[in-house]
Amino acid sequence: MKLTVKPLKQKDAGRGLAAIDRVSMRELDLENGDYILIEGSDDSQAVARVWPGYPEDEGRGIVRIDGRLRQEADVGIDDRVSVEPADVNPATSVTVALPQNLRIRGDIGPLVRDKLSGQAVTEGQTVPFSLSFGPMASSGQSVPLKIASTSPSGTVVITDSTTIDISETPAEQVSSGGEPGAEGIPNVTYEDIGGLDDELDQVREMIELPMRHPELFQQLGIEPPKGVLLHGPPGTGKTLMAKAVANEIDAHFQTISGPEIMSKYYGESEEQLREVFEDAEENAPAIIFIDELDSIAAKREEAGGDVERRVVAQLLSLMDGLEERGRVTVIAATNRLDDIDPALRRGGRFDREIEIGVPDKDGRKEILQVHTRGMPLEDEIDLDRYAENTHGFVGADIESLTRESAMNALRRIRPDLDLEEQEIDAEVLETLQVTEDDLKEALKGIQPSAMREVFVEVPDVSWNDVGGLENTKERLRETIQWPLDYPQVFEQMDMQAAKGVLMYGPPGTGKTLLAKAVANEAQSNFISIKGPELLNKYVGESERGVREIFEKARSNAPTVIFFDEIDSIAGQRGQRQGDSGVGERVVSQLLTELDGLEELEDVVVIATTNRPDLIDTALLRPGRLDRHVHVPVPDEAARERIFEVHTRDKPLADAVELDWLAEETEGYVGADIEAVCREASMAASREFINSVDPDDIDDSVGNVRISKEHFEHALDEVQPSVTPETRERYEDIEQQFQQAEPGQEEEQLGRTFQ
Repeated sequence: MKLTVKPLKQKDAGRGLAAIDRVSMRELDLENGDYILIEGSDDSQAVARVWPGYPEDEGRGIVRIDGRLRQEADVGIDDRVSVEPADVNPATSVTVALPQNLRIRGDIGPLVRDKLSGQAVTEGQTVPFSLSFGPMASSGQSVPLKIASTSPSGTVVITDSTTIDISETPAEQVSSGGEPGAEGIPNVTYEDIGGLDDELDQVREMIELPMRHPELFQQLGIEPPKGVLLHGPPGTGKTLMAKAVANEIDAHFQTISGPEIMSKYYGESEEQLREVFEDAEENAPAIIFIDELDSIAAKREEAGGDVERRVVAQLLSLMDGLEERGRVTVIAATNRLDDIDPALRRGGRFDREIEIGVPDKDGRKEILQVHTRGMPLEDEIDLDRYAENTHGFVGADIESLTRESAMNALRRIRPDLDLEEQEIDAEVLETLQVTEDDLKEALKGIQPSAMREVFVEVPDVSWNDVGGLENTKERLRETIQWPLDYPQVFEQMDMQAAKGVLMYGPPGTGKTLLAKAVANEAQSNFISIKGPELLNKYVGESERGVREIFEKARSNAPTVIFFDEIDSIAGQRGQRQGDSGVGERVVSQLLTELDGLEELEDVVVIATTNRPDLIDTALLRPGRLDRHVHVPVPDEAARERIFEVHTRDKPLADAVELDWLAEETEGYVGADIEAVCREASMAASREFINSVDPDDIDDSVGNVRISKEHFEHALDEVQPSVTPETRERYEDIEQQFQQAEPGQEEEQLGRTFQ
């Protein structure tokens, strides 16, 4: 049967599997676990074990195999291959050769058998073997095992009863036996890239099609694309994608590393560039990959020296000079797109610009599957949960996470290792396992690089830590959580999510605490901005700070941007107060970011203030900070719940009743109640320490209790911070926000505070 080759899913790669849809399996009379022979071009063959296809492939005539099997069968993606059932004998014994730099003492045979069980192997074949240990242990890397001999000969299957012998001859000296694909395992295949399916399709369309089927473009009478520019934050997989494309396409591949071609001698840099392009022309079809393009092709008007300008000019003439470049494609990667000379970014040079962005939850799960593929993971580890908890992580961060968790597992068994010995005991290897604790510990030490400049960890505050304020919480849930959790409802209702929320109220009522809780509950990135830190003495720097924050938020959505004390940077315009107008420019920048031409997708702004009269009214209109949430002074029921939060883990005496405390604290806000609890605890501690001998403290500390008298003392010490007049003022503001027409708010708020 003829089937079309497609890539395998990341988690299944490296296991010798071929996923075939059930319709084709029935026609070929195959069962799960049977073996098939895949025949590609030039009689190249690969043997694989059958696996049920994915639901989306049903009835499409597709066989999914990984990079190693594609290389053995000498086929590429979208090629047609011949598939037939294979009669494969179980192996009685297999001899494998290990790489020279891998030194293991003891019998590693059982470990190899467990890892390769069910795989079909042939003499001379190179098989990837995940060791997750020693010199090859860096995440995602496999040890190349060479199959030295098999009994019986031919293609055999390794089973639980197969004897695995280790050859004394290292793998490097074992002959390949003329097997296709014996030159080794491809370094990077499409299965090693997670979370970038759409981007990979675009790159393949630009590069594979013209190289494999130039006649399509000739028939259409058009030139094939000349170049692809990959751009995005560092660590998202730009270079990896270029390597995978070069590996998968049988094309000559040349790399230009920007700084390497720069020379101090006149004309030498340009000559080196010309040589690379000439060499690619001679070996067409060819791919030229320029890493860090911004280092050799910066804007000419901003380039510091003559050499840089000449290199850019040379690159331009090479990319579409008088001579046709034939079947040569240029791929370039950069994380500073705006620094590249604009002449390079037009059609005919870099025809397609593809953004390689920060991965979403599904993308992060795929990347985790790639990097934990060969790891001995504990069964309880749920990768979905780690994909949810790694906001802002790019591929390189997730690789660091898995590597660090493997290092934590290694540290656990390190005391059992004899580091003086040159060889490692095989028994120790078999006990090695990465646990949930190893991953959690690794997660603590890694900061997401996509958010490094502005990153604030998602706060560890939940709704349970916020006492009372039920109405306020509900409004925040509707504004922030619902659009992220139920986007389909908003789409059905043709409704836009709110852009921003302004929380106002007297000091100490819990505005900042609410913002932390909502960021945690919404499972989103959290950028915290303290107003004054944006202000800079240099003209334009403050506005650039605002611009960069929103840029970061957009590329790492969903994100909550939290402006604490927003009145300090968004004061009323037209009242310059000796700040050279920087405040007004910051407000203007904020307005354009919130409601400008660029849409804010999955980015919500929360701002807090206790002086809403000072904020520029343009910020408060619908479409900007359009939800105005009053965080009031708590009533008696709310105060009781706040006392519950703050006394949750305190040793209270039986006589202390929280409803009595709530009655006694009329006018107290959340911060005052926290102070009362702290003062009562301090009074109880003082009394205990003064009454007990220092040597007996450890024995009797369990008897300490906070009594009613201690709370009475604390109430005398801590007075309510909000006066009745202040409270009324904020209640008036709430009414005015609900009733005022746009444009009248400023005048009414001003009168209230006067």
